[in-house]
Amino acid sequence: MTLRLWHRIRIIDWPIFFAISLLVFIGLVILYSISINPIAPDVRMFQKQLVLALLGMIIFFVVSNVNYRFWMIYGKVIYLLGALLLVLVLFLGATIHGTTGWFSIGSFSFQPVEFAKVGLVIFLARYFSDHSRLFFMWRHILLSGAVTFLYMALVMQQPDFGSAIVIFGTWFLMLLIVGIPKRHMIILVSVFVVSAIIGWFFVLQPYQKNRIVTFLNPQVDELGVGYNVRQSIIAVGSGRIFGRGFGLGSQSQLKFLPEPETDFIFAVLSEEYGFVGVVVLFGGMLFLLFRLVLIAQRTGDNFAAFFALGLASLFTVQSFINVGMNIGIAPVAGIPLPFISAGGSSLLGFFFAFGIASSVVADNRTLTASSA
Repeated sequence: MTLRLWHRIRIIDWPIFFAISLLVFIGLVILYSISINPIAPDVRMFQKQLVLALLGMIIFFVVSNVNYRFWMIYGKVIYLLGALLLVLVLFLGATIHGTTGWFSIGSFSFQPVEFAKVGLVIFLARYFSDHSRLFFMWRHILLSGAVTFLYMALVMQQPDFGSAIVIFGTWFLMLLIVGIPKRHMIILVSVFVVSAIIGWFFVLQPYQKNRIVTFLNPQVDELGVGYNVRQSIIAVGSGRIFGRGFGLGSQSQLKFLPEPETDFIFAVLSEEYGFVGVVVLFGGMLFLLFRLVLIAQRTGDNFAAFFALGLASLFTVQSFINVGMNIGIAPVAGIPLPFISAGGSSLLGFFFAFGIASSVVADNRTLTASSA
């Protein structure tokens, strides 16, 4: 029993675990700093995130010991389950900040889109691995696009514009990885531009248009939508090289910065720990991306490779949008920063996804040991 437990622990991909732990630790430190602010101290948010982080680590260890092919086999079921949850949340979900995207039971809330993103990566990895040599054919591009746009359409109904962008961006990056012909890519981009124009006039809600306008020119509504961006930029810039110090960020501690624990947590980090803190954060993120690419290169399984690269795409897109909206180069889209922002759905979803990546490493080690 002891030997079996040791084996299960030993095969964990520890570089991934330690990099994730670093990011989670950074997030917890920032959340604790926000929780003890002098205006309205409340450590419940920090305590909840700490419990969720511990739960996420358990999920990571469990999933790391499940053969990743299990998720490949049930990829279609996982995709359909994600679609079902996205439909049900429209009718049974709770509305928070104008978005009907949460299932709420007492104090517990669950955002299905965060798990649907991972489910989509699993499904696309399976589909791309089955048809990777046939992606010069339009039908495979269109079919992968159709399943992606179904998720996008359901998410837009909530409406959750930010998650829709993340879903689209993940699919698009995975297409680039597959290596579709350039002429196909040009046509896809042209269709996207036309669709964006149509969406602007017939699909987007007024508040979503305001966010995009503010993205292009944050000065147009400094006391409204543009206020968030302006305060965030001030917070990021005020941190300079070493930051103001733990709990000493004026923008976040004095409540000038809206949603500091979720959307604008990067601004809090920048204000309190400056350029040095940002470098540490980006270092942890880049290490995770490097590790995923390395896993994709070393595995001999197409599904495992595409999943690792798909997860890298999801992680990159979501991180870029969150950081971008904090510094004024992306629209304010309500996207959490992976492993940093408060929120259990995103945190547990990424722990689950990286657990699958870890299981790929575990499988490779097992095969190597058995062949030695």
